[in-house]
Parts: sequence; structure tokens; C-alpha cells
Amino acid sequence: MEFNEKIKEELEGRIKKLEKLIANKGIGSKQLKKVRNTQRNVNLAVIVGSLITVAGITVWAVSNSRE
Repeated sequence: MEFNEKIKEELEGRIKKLEKLIANKGIGSKQLKKVRNTQRNVNLAVIVGSLITVAGITVWAVSNSRE
């Protein structure tokens, strides 16, 4: 069993390296990089927006509790 698992891990590693090579050098790699950057920016915007919303709700709740 150990031998089969070792072979499986080796093949998975080689496949991942090949996929990474294709992603970096293959057809559409420029578009893929642009999409990754856009996705990162969208995720950051969502996180910042959520933090601002939570802070606003907290300030609103604290100001209402004083009245």
C-alpha cells in the first residue's frame, strides 16, 4: 500500500507542476492573471465594505443606546 500511495503522490505532484506551467505559459495565461487580480480586488473591496458596515452598525447601536 505504501508503494501505491507514494506513486500516487508523485503523480499528483507532477500534474500540479504541469498545471502551474500551463497556467503561467499557456494560452490564456495573461487573461488568467488579469482575472486573478480582479478577483483579489473584488475580495478586498467586499472585506473593506463589510468592515465599514459593521463599524457603522456598531456606532449606530452605541449612539442609540445612550438615548
